[in-house]
Amino acid sequence: MITSQELRQKFLNFFSAKGGSASGGKRGHTIVPSSSLVPENDPSVLLTTAGMQQFKPYFTGAADPLKDNHLSLGHPLGNKNVVSIQKSFRTSDIDEVGDDTHLTFFEMLGNFSFGGYGKKEAIEYAHEFITKILGLKIDYVSVFGGEPFDSAQGKSVGVPPDLESEEIWKQVDDELEIKKAGRTDNFWGPTGDQGPCGPTTEIYVDGVEVWNIVFNEYYQQPDKTLTKLDNMGVDTGMGLERLAAVVQKVPAIYETDLFAPIIDELPANLENEDKRIVADHLRAICFLVSDGVRPSNKEVGYILRRLMRRVMIYDKVDFKKILPVIVNQYRDFYDGLNADLVRATFEDEQNKFNKALADGLKTFDKRTSQGDKLEDGLAFDLFSSYGLPVEVIVASARKRNIDVDEKELFKKFNERLAKHQKLSKTASAGMFKGGLVDHEPQTIKHHTAHHLLLAALRQVLGNHVLQRGSNVSSERLRIDFSHPEKVTA
Repeated sequence: MITSQELRQKFLNFFSAKGGSASGGKRGHTIVPSSSLVPENDPSVLLTTAGMQQFKPYFTGAADPLKDNHLSLGHPLGNKNVVSIQKSFRTSDIDEVGDDTHLTFFEMLGNFSFGGYGKKEAIEYAHEFITKILGLKIDYVSVFGGEPFDSAQGKSVGVPPDLESEEIWKQVDDELEIKKAGRTDNFWGPTGDQGPCGPTTEIYVDGVEVWNIVFNEYYQQPDKTLTKLDNMGVDTGMGLERLAAVVQKVPAIYETDLFAPIIDELPANLENEDKRIVADHLRAICFLVSDGVRPSNKEVGYILRRLMRRVMIYDKVDFKKILPVIVNQYRDFYDGLNADLVRATFEDEQNKFNKALADGLKTFDKRTSQGDKLEDGLAFDLFSSYGLPVEVIVASARKRNIDVDEKELFKKFNERLAKHQKLSKTASAGMFKGGLVDHEPQTIKHHTAHHLLLAALRQVLGNHVLQRGSNVSSERLRIDFSHPEKVTA
């Protein structure tokens, strides 16, 4: 069996100058270490979601890989062709974690070119690596089929079909099945609301999409319009977890050697889906904390807090034992993983959660009685006030014989959460004139309280306290202020 570590090394050897002919090397790509999970040069996203993010300036032409210093390396890449294995994190699949294929944290194998080569080489490299180096059989490939045909104009609108990639695949393997798809399936990017993007060609093995090859031909503006880039860039991504499942011939990513050491440490009486959720979240927690993220109620810190509190409900799991296992498993490949820091951060958050849980359940008991139905308003209050995950709230309701319509509850809860996040995002962008959303009587009361609060802070903490932002609406009052140390209880 090819291990995940061997897969990493085979991939790097194949594309780098260090690999000999027997391993398919001599392709001259420079190996670039993974960047942080918290992007250094991309304010449009909270977390690193793809391998190309640290290379964005080279795709847009804003930086020259041969002359300009790379942000984290401190020196030029010195090459138009690079290869990396990138730590990545996506929140879009967080509610799907536990099935056979979805994760939050994952590793992305990628080769990139900033004008060094084009579609022909990218497709030939991918085909050779999959079929010759790994010995896998490709089911089929897909290419971008273009935008819909406009009968009134007598032509396709928007982006034209990728006929070049289709022709290259025919030359590479004339027996290969080629499927065509539209923008939803075969057009990638950008990360965030603007950036490089373009048509893709994808490789499928055993029914699984293992490799996505992006040709960054366009730049998407915030209003979704596309402009042609001066030079096309190659940006590929192959999830290590999916690839390992295919190579190791297991039906789920959680059955690969990447997860086996973690799952083996979990209690045998845990449900299979719960084991997968805990394993995924603990991996993500280790990498987020090691990359400098701390639990909070905002942005990336909120994502970490949610992951931590989702696993803390499994009180039979020995977290102190498992967290070092994860760190040790990845420490040789990723610098900066710190078992002591992860454990200390987790324990601190667990203490806060235990108190919040106790206080939240008191409020729950005050506002409900046996036979009631769990309302989304109460669920959201417990979530926003005490940080209780909705899963904890539902479990608590069932223990107390409170009726729960999970489908309806989650639907309404997510609607409230989306509205809440939109308000917070708008406030952060400074779009509330004078800090007021409206002029309702309750909003005016909150505005008055805002001034009283600021005066009280200065009286208690000192006149150095300055307001750094605020959000005043009929629903809430928030004030951000500066102070050089942690405020005491």
